[in-house]
Amino acid sequence: MPHDIKVQRIECPHCGHHIRVSLDASEGDQDYYEECPACCMEMHLNLHIDEYYKKIQLAVASDNEQYF
Repeated sequence: MPHDIKVQRIECPHCGHHIRVSLDASEGDQDYYEECPACCMEMHLNLHIDEYYKKIQLAVASDNEQYF
C-alpha cells in the first residue's frame, strides 16, 4: 500500500481531547491500546487495511463501546 504511514486526528472517547496518531499500514491489521495525553485513560484502537479499496479503517473504542 503506498504511503504506509498516515497521521489521523482522533478524539478521546473519555474526555474529548483531540489527538494525532500515526498509523503504520505496513504491518497490516493491528489491535492496540494508546493512552490519552490529556486524561491518561486508555483508548482501544483497531486498525484494518482494506486492500481492495486501498484504505485504512480505524475504530477507536472504550469500555466495549465504539466511538469512531
